[in-house]
Amino acid sequence: MKKIRLALSFLMMLATFCHRASADTAITLTPKKVSAHVYYFQGESGVASAANQGFMSNAGFVVTPDGVVVFDALATPALGEAMIKAIKAVTTQPIKKVIAGHYHADHIYGLQAFKQLGADIIAHEAGQSYLHSDLAQQRLEQRRTELFPWVDEHTVVTGADHWLNFSKEKIHRFSLGGIRFQIIDSSGAHSAEDILLFVENDRVLFAGDIYFSGRIPFVGNADSRVWLATLDRLLDVKPTIVIPGHGAASTQTEKDMQLTKSYLEYLRQQMGMAVNDLLGFEEAYQRTDWSRFENLPAFKEANRLNAYGTYLLMEKESLAK
Repeated sequence: MKKIRLALSFLMMLATFCHRASADTAITLTPKKVSAHVYYFQGESGVASAANQGFMSNAGFVVTPDGVVVFDALATPALGEAMIKAIKAVTTQPIKKVIAGHYHADHIYGLQAFKQLGADIIAHEAGQSYLHSDLAQQRLEQRRTELFPWVDEHTVVTGADHWLNFSKEKIHRFSLGGIRFQIIDSSGAHSAEDILLFVENDRVLFAGDIYFSGRIPFVGNADSRVWLATLDRLLDVKPTIVIPGHGAASTQTEKDMQLTKSYLEYLRQQMGMAVNDLLGFEEAYQRTDWSRFENLPAFKEANRLNAYGTYLLMEKESLAK
């Protein structure tokens, strides 16, 4: 009898824990409307943490008369579920397509919520390499520790239903409910699989992590030369509003993208000089004056890694000359 009481007590404790975990991971998101059909969710300006529940990137959606198109899915399944709930509060139209801008953790773990909903997930074919890589699993394990319980053993890296090939054209066009869209290939800049989404009718561009607003970008091992060239072409579609992967939506895109451009240019300049002068990275990093950027969000967490990745890139570029 005593064992039965202990077992019942354990089950009650477990049920209470599960209920609390469910309540604790419930998140409410409020979308910002930027045009007739376009809304977005703006994350905090820092890096992913338990304190911000992983909500430090942007995502958005477009409401058409025949369904909803979503761009990116945020950093946790709970955030993906919160996106779905917020979208349903705006429209009764079904969520039909989700465009994965690139396969970095802070933009994709919410995809599994949309997958369960039956939405069509679309991504650049280069994202398949990440999906099946050791890096993807390592990052997932890291996030399961850092962002528990919002990322846990049930979180998976969700692939696309349609992997886009851009070998013939750099733009895939489609329409839904009279709204015209362009999926634009910008791969090889921030990641190997970057794509942008342009909403022609509203002239709104979802730029993903091609530029960051109000914080330094995460560069890592990205090709900053290609990235800068992509920024120079970013406004070719003449958007009136650009929604970045991080930070506030911009109506002064040329001005607002200067932070990303100047930061990438400074990294290349300083690390390039160090390579030319045969300085080791540690000495180069200590000698560099970072005062222009050191008070910006994410500097402490990302700058050293960005500088090291750029140092290696500049070495590679110098050997290729």
